[in-house]
Amino acid sequence: MTTTIRFYKTGGPEVLVVDDVAVAAPGPGQVTLRQTFIGVNFVDIYVREGLYPQPSLPSGVGNEAAGVITAVGPGVSGFAVGDRVAYCTGSPGSYAAERVVEAALLVKLPDSLSERTAAGMMLRGLTTQYLIRRTFHVKQGQFVLFHAAAGGVGLIACQWLRHLGARVIGTVSSQDKAELAHAHGCEFPILYTQESFKDRVKEITNGQGVSVVYDGVGKTVFDDSLDCLSRLGMMVSFGNASGPVPPVEPLLLARKGSLFLTRPSLAHYTATRPELESMAADLFEVVASGAVKIDIGQSYPLVNAASAQIALAARSTTGSTILEV
Repeated sequence: MTTTIRFYKTGGPEVLVVDDVAVAAPGPGQVTLRQTFIGVNFVDIYVREGLYPQPSLPSGVGNEAAGVITAVGPGVSGFAVGDRVAYCTGSPGSYAAERVVEAALLVKLPDSLSERTAAGMMLRGLTTQYLIRRTFHVKQGQFVLFHAAAGGVGLIACQWLRHLGARVIGTVSSQDKAELAHAHGCEFPILYTQESFKDRVKEITNGQGVSVVYDGVGKTVFDDSLDCLSRLGMMVSFGNASGPVPPVEPLLLARKGSLFLTRPSLAHYTATRPELESMAADLFEVVASGAVKIDIGQSYPLVNAASAQIALAARSTTGSTILEV
């Protein structure tokens, strides 16, 4: 039996319960993983609330963790008992001390990377990788607007974008977060609680707008974000922290400058093994070089997963949030 966080009905953080669950032997293509650290992400809240419905209840929650392989199922190659690994996609259930995982979802951790750091960077780091290197290939000198610049994805993105030579504009909710974002590469932090980020972006860019907006906030910032884009700019909506974005008329994109709009997901960008390995190698390289440092702002015991989600939803966190087993 292993400690597992599950929910039997969708709703607020109070629906999360601590269960003792039996762990089956790994089947073909699977491994058993003793998890040491677990990442907490907004997508976990979406699952718990029912925005992303699960096929059946009770359901596990969480998609990201790091740990050590303790058993290997039939047909698994490239992994062995004792390997240190991490993952950030697959069916929800990472809020657990031990679980069975598809080997195809795992990446081996280099000796230089701790399991704690890996759990705080895999989902956020790979998300950043596809956002700035594949969804929109950011180039030196381009203006970029990144919402929630002091969040888990934001702090990684600001550093990586600075490393690429981009000029980063970021929205934050407090002066402390503005200073944190600036220290991580955000050249122009904007306190959206005190001023219009749309007006400030126009001022910073001399009325030209930005080449790309990266938006993990959603409903409350979407409309003004479109007005921040330059002609032929791209709106990348990758999250819904403030709620889902309402339907958008395609003609609106034409009227605002023949804009591009995309709603990407990490699972699609890591759908093949070569893509996953290439993206992970890119992430590990920028972290190993020191260009990107992983900021784990807060950690909670596994059994206090509800408290971690409450803090994340309240936007009272900075950097990455993890659970410790």
